[in-house]
Amino acid sequence: MRRSLLTLMVLCFLAACETKLMREQAEQLRQQEQELARQRQELEALKLQQQQETEKRDACNRAFRDFEQAQATKEARAAVALYRKGLTLCPDDDVAHYELGKLLAGLGLAKEARSEFETAVKINPNFTAARTALEGLPISK
Repeated sequence: MRRSLLTLMVLCFLAACETKLMREQAEQLRQQEQELARQRQELEALKLQQQQETEKRDACNRAFRDFEQAQATKEARAAVALYRKGLTLCPDDDVAHYELGKLLAGLGLAKEARSEFETAVKINPNFTAARTALEGLPISK
C-alpha cells in the first residue's frame, strides 16, 4: 500500500511537471509565432518600400526624357511645359526645379520662378546656384 501511494505521488508529481513544461513550451511557441508575424510584417514593409523606390526611379527616368527635351528645345514656353510634365513624374528633382525657375524668370514670371527656386533649395539646401538665383529675383508685392 505504501509503495502504491509513493508511486501515485511520483506519478502526480511527474504529471504536474509535465503540465508545467507543456505550458512553458506553449508560451515559447506563442512568442515564436509573434516574432515570426513581426518579421513577416517587416519583410512586407521592405518589399513595399523597394517596390515604391523602383516605381519612383522608373518615373524619374521617364521624367529625365522630358527634361532632356526641354533643354534641347529653343521655345521657352514649350520647355516650361516639358519641365512641368517631367516634374509631375519626378517632383524631387532639384535641378529640374532650378532650370524651370530660370526659364520662368526669363519669361518675366518672377513669382513662379521664385516658387521653383525655393523648391529646389528646399530639396537641396546646398544648391548654391538656386539660392543665388532666388536672391537675384525682384521682391514681389
